[in-house]
Amino acid sequence: MDSNSWFDTAFDGRPLMAILRGFDLRRTVELAERAWDVGMDWVEVPIQSASGVEALAATVEAGRGRGLAVAAGTVTTRERVRQAAGAGAAFAVAPGLDPDVATASLEAGLPYLPGVATASDIQAADRLGLRWLKAFPAAVLGAGWIKLMHGPFPQARFVATGGVDAANARRFLDAGARVVGVGSALEDPSQLDRLAALRQER
Repeated sequence: MDSNSWFDTAFDGRPLMAILRGFDLRRTVELAERAWDVGMDWVEVPIQSASGVEALAATVEAGRGRGLAVAAGTVTTRERVRQAAGAGAAFAVAPGLDPDVATASLEAGLPYLPGVATASDIQAADRLGLRWLKAFPAAVLGAGWIKLMHGPFPQARFVATGGVDAANARRFLDAGARVVGVGSALEDPSQLDRLAALRQER
């Protein structure tokens, strides 16, 4: 299965992803468990440090017991691709588009979700055969950006992340985002319950 087909299946009917950046290992796993409990099937753990890699591996192990997989975030180098694969990540997410990292990720068997913020970025991703893209930073781009980009790029499938929370997530989904990723807002314990309600409404 190629990267696009993998995402088509993985994100089908699963529009919410929790991004657990900057928490210690124990808190990362706790938040992942809470996210899964309220119906958020996807969790991403950024790996910007050794502690992030350890938190990813622990979260992967916790998810395995539920039959759920975990993504590695901020995969910006070949070394981080290696770390993500070694920790058992299901796919790799990046804030931008690096053809070399994309190639390394796909070669490692990790579907790759690159960040895009311009039409040129989308065209570059398309040349690499990548249809699933991370609209980042979503709050700066705005929900209207996603709707407008679907005009010239109807094949694009967007995951909106960066400044997304329970208050604006619906706007991005209504504009055509297939998935929204919620990160720093999860420091507020009420966010997960509010996001779970949004999932039920859809």
